[in-house]
Amino acid sequence: MNTGSDEPREVAVVPDEQAGEKSDEAQDEQGLGSRAPEFIKSRRLLHLSWQVLVFVIGLAVVVAGIIMLPLPGPGWVVIFGGMAIWATEFVWAQLVLRWTKRKVTEAAHRALDPRVRRRNIILTSIGLVVIGAILGVYLWKFGFEMPWNIKDQ
Repeated sequence: MNTGSDEPREVAVVPDEQAGEKSDEAQDEQGLGSRAPEFIKSRRLLHLSWQVLVFVIGLAVVVAGIIMLPLPGPGWVVIFGGMAIWATEFVWAQLVLRWTKRKVTEAAHRALDPRVRRRNIILTSIGLVVIGAILGVYLWKFGFEMPWNIKDQ
């Protein structure tokens, strides 16, 4: 590739069509690995203790998110927050987060598809009609009586 100059301080400019392709690949490769400061990465024992600290903090956040799943609170958001904490140090967590982001984006695009939306509206309408019919039959047969108070079944 001809950059147009042999000067060491000049930068080559990539055409727009090639820049888009390389930026995605560079972005994928750029984020992998530890994001600890250099002085921590340069000392093995310090880096290992840093990783243990990040793992314990991430684990506490993920466990709090799991506890929030059945309880009131933003459980999934907290779980993904814990994964993001892990992703600052561990490649496996970075890969899991990338996969999750890709799947969520794909699901959002599918949900916005007019055919899928129409199908979901039709299925919801059918479900509401079925629930309404069951409720109507119950009210016609038993009235406003609670099920545990019905004597003659």
